[in-house]
Amino acid sequence: MTPTPAPTPTVLAVIPARGGSKGVPGKNIAQVGGVPLVARAVNACLASREVTDVVVTTDDAAVAAAARAAGDALGASGRVHCVQRPAAIAGDSSSSEDAVLHALDAYEAMHGRTVDVVLLVQCTSPFLTREDVDGVAAAVARDGADTAVTVAPFHGFIWRDGSAVEEHAYGVNHDKGVRQMRQDRPEDLLETGAAYAMDVAGFRTHRHRFFGDTALVRTDPARVLEIDDPHDLARARALAPLLDPSALPTRDDIDAVVLDFDGTQTDDRVLIDADGREIVAVHRGDGLGIAALRKSGLDLLILSTEQNPVVAARANKLRIPVLHGIDRKDLALKQWCDEHGIAPERVLYVGNDVNDLPCFALAGWPVAVASAHDSVRAAARAVTTTPGGFGAIREIAAWLLGPTLTHHKSTPTDSPESTPDTPVSTTK
Repeated sequence: MTPTPAPTPTVLAVIPARGGSKGVPGKNIAQVGGVPLVARAVNACLASREVTDVVVTTDDAAVAAAARAAGDALGASGRVHCVQRPAAIAGDSSSSEDAVLHALDAYEAMHGRTVDVVLLVQCTSPFLTREDVDGVAAAVARDGADTAVTVAPFHGFIWRDGSAVEEHAYGVNHDKGVRQMRQDRPEDLLETGAAYAMDVAGFRTHRHRFFGDTALVRTDPARVLEIDDPHDLARARALAPLLDPSALPTRDDIDAVVLDFDGTQTDDRVLIDADGREIVAVHRGDGLGIAALRKSGLDLLILSTEQNPVVAARANKLRIPVLHGIDRKDLALKQWCDEHGIAPERVLYVGNDVNDLPCFALAGWPVAVASAHDSVRAAARAVTTTPGGFGAIREIAAWLLGPTLTHHKSTPTDSPESTPDTPVSTTK
């Protein structure tokens, strides 16, 4: 007789996300990598193979809206639920356990089902991965642990100031009189604060995230970052282009490519001679990439606030339209899209500085070059590995057309870059 398979456990991921924060106002909807923190946590939980549903417990309508939008974007709106957190457990001194217990009760009452395993997922850990969530959930749901926590290898020497126990400063995890090599020391594991899992029956009894047998789920130490103050948020935004999985556009995603000029097609420097003539340097590979994009049938435009005729001179050589000396680039972009019948969400816009941010908000694919300002890279949907002026546009062309740009089968006379490329100069 074939044994009846065990029922699949119900695993509920609870994300506490208050609206208030002393360290970073509006922290849980602050964006990292162009995505609100609460949405990043929702995305990781929805990607998990173990999680049944997600509950965001919050006292803030904007946080709830961002969480629901994340579910809608992934076609999983039915799996994302928002619970209004009572004021009594929404203060600075309220525990996460209280919020999880309240959300657990609300979910079970709402859906008439019993939860087997509950997760506590912190959206202040922006680089939480699906594997982290799977790891803690499976440790309890499948492997028999009572609780689980994400940890990362830690090799630092921890010190503590003198106290009633020790008159002088002393080593907590080492003997200060013996300097061991790292490989000779016992391995320490740092609690990351990102994800926890608890057996529900035990959690209701102990009302604490740790009890019984605790499984330690290892994660990448490079991803360990908790956002408690503005400096942490700035670091997270700088790291996002390196740590976030790259979701790059393809030719099927794009109808038009709009390019900023200074700092995007140049390295943002200008050489000025004694007569006031300005010279900028461009990259031959960018010209080749732009020629291939044009041949692929994409609409192209150079859009710049710069009034210098050097912008038009470059566009003329590349044989693509240009709008320069523009104060409101976003309005010009919207009008250009309307005139050409192009949906803004099908536009890839490449920029490098804060005056590109309004266009980033309009375009479906805002792209920053590697040398862009931090705020621009944080708002981008994708970031090149190449700085502006050093082949960043060629890199983007390879995203869309493949590394060999095979959609464009050029002849020596077909590409504007087939002629010798010299610095473009002009006099204002």
